[in-house]
Amino acid sequence: VVSNALLSVTLSIPGGSIVKIQYNGIENLLETENEEKNRGYWDMNWSRPDHPKDFYDKIEGTSFDVVMENADQVELSFKKTWNSSRDEPPLNIDKRFIMLRGCVGFYVYGIFERLEGWPAMSISQGRTVFKLQDKLFQYMAVSDDRQRIMPTSRDREKGQILDYPEAVLLTDPANVFLRGEVDDKYQYSSDNNDGRVHGWICSDPPTGFWTITPSNEFKTGGPVKQDLTSHAGPISLSMFFSTHYAGVPLILKFRDGEPWKKVFGPVFTYLNSVPDYEDPLSLWTDAKEQMLTETESWPYNFPVSEDFPFAEQRGTVSGRLLVYDSYISTERLITANSAFVGLALPGDAGSWQRENKGYQFWTEADVSGYFVITGVRPGNYSLYAWVPGFIGDYKCNITINILPGSEIKLRNLIYRPPRNGPTQWEIGIPDRTAVEFFVPDPNPTLMNQLYTKHAEKFRQYGLWDRYTDLYPHEDLVFTVGSSAYRTDWYFAHVNRNVGNKTYVPTTWKILFDLTNLDVSGNYTLQLALASANDAELQVRINDETRPAYFTTGLIGKDNAIARHGIHGLYWLYSVSIPGYLLLSTTNKIFLTQTRASSPWKGIMYDYIRLEGPAGTRN
Repeated sequence: VVSNALLSVTLSIPGGSIVKIQYNGIENLLETENEEKNRGYWDMNWSRPDHPKDFYDKIEGTSFDVVMENADQVELSFKKTWNSSRDEPPLNIDKRFIMLRGCVGFYVYGIFERLEGWPAMSISQGRTVFKLQDKLFQYMAVSDDRQRIMPTSRDREKGQILDYPEAVLLTDPANVFLRGEVDDKYQYSSDNNDGRVHGWICSDPPTGFWTITPSNEFKTGGPVKQDLTSHAGPISLSMFFSTHYAGVPLILKFRDGEPWKKVFGPVFTYLNSVPDYEDPLSLWTDAKEQMLTETESWPYNFPVSEDFPFAEQRGTVSGRLLVYDSYISTERLITANSAFVGLALPGDAGSWQRENKGYQFWTEADVSGYFVITGVRPGNYSLYAWVPGFIGDYKCNITINILPGSEIKLRNLIYRPPRNGPTQWEIGIPDRTAVEFFVPDPNPTLMNQLYTKHAEKFRQYGLWDRYTDLYPHEDLVFTVGSSAYRTDWYFAHVNRNVGNKTYVPTTWKILFDLTNLDVSGNYTLQLALASANDAELQVRINDETRPAYFTTGLIGKDNAIARHGIHGLYWLYSVSIPGYLLLSTTNKIFLTQTRASSPWKGIMYDYIRLEGPAGTRN
């Protein structure tokens, strides 16, 4: 038992599961009907090369140690050391628990380590899980505009499973106002950048339980990688790494005795309360303020492990990013307003979104393109960036070496986005999402009321079949100059449902005229994709019957369509089109997504642009 007079936490020994949290007069915030190991715990999914299907492992320590105990702080260690005689992941894991004086909550972090020569393995997911009392915690908050009363696990068990187990139609919930709604944990996912605080509110007594992530340095896939937050149960997660919205590229694969060590966390479990006469929803406002306090305090100065460097042991990188695109401005550089600029392990441009073993440090440039990246762990990095409004990825051509206390000031960095000629026409906004395109209303019998008239209505269930409702026989046709992408371009290129759970490929058409056609020049079709899942996009020019002029081949495993995301991994293709294939009258570009064995095989477009031959101007 660890207590600081504000709360008391009981942990199992030597396993390190959290079995009881006493706070605000509540004997246990956690679900007491669950066995002790199924209340607050770490878990992971892993596999071996000879057994590619995942094993599930609830991470239980085999030894326990008090690594610090004084009047201001307690830090506990629960270690699980690999035993080669057991069928378990070849990892050493040290789970840490910290409680501070005067702090209404506690911190957890984990140190994962493989030694050189250990057997090959892969890890697809690692997280912490808290399961709360459903009689107490019924209101969930993920963001300012994503909050609601939630169904319980029992409600889901009594409901009707839809196309996959996570999606359930609530047929007999305890709260009758939830009847007829769809519940799916993926409807509450967030980008890493936006998921810093989420959790639950109990109304009697008014009590909040919050998961706060003060930094994303230990998460995989960069700032816009999506993942789970809190969901029906009530359950609150801290997702350290997963394949959600990315797929196979974010599986951590260790081969040939590869050594590795990484610290995940600390993350903060924050508890708050107000008197009975105050509005319980004010607990969300307080939780956001606490999140800012935790974020500003990063890196923390209290973890005992030598594997967690304090601020003075880290470095800073600053600079300015500018954009050069002569077809937009021939006389001046363009400021990289709101660019995402980050450090990750060395790799190719854009490799950060598939990077999964190291640390990443990201910031957003100001309106003038200036950026400062603080709190960087020592090591070698590449500097990456992408700029809203421009396609492609930037990578600085030098390796950034961070030493303890270093302050690296870079010169002006110039990003030259892919561009071969002037814009003839464009569809969408290059922002790595499909959010600007048309998102339909859901089937009225399969709604989540939270997302009715909501900016994120793409999180509604079953939108893949709404395409068939809107285009039952003929596919989408977009006419440049008269069609509008916000109303006439469906947010996802999906398959048509022809009944009996059978789907067929769909072909979208772009119609456009060209003035001053240059038959001897080369045009370029820039295809930026916001998502791909078991998809193959084929392009044909003016003749749908001929073999594809271009194909992506089979790409993607991000499953963003089924999981109500508006983006997954980013893909960019530059397709060169000889002028002699085009017409001075109306042209047609046919876009076919050929893989059709399920409703979720498809793509989302980020942005499409046709460029004229180099050297010409519009």
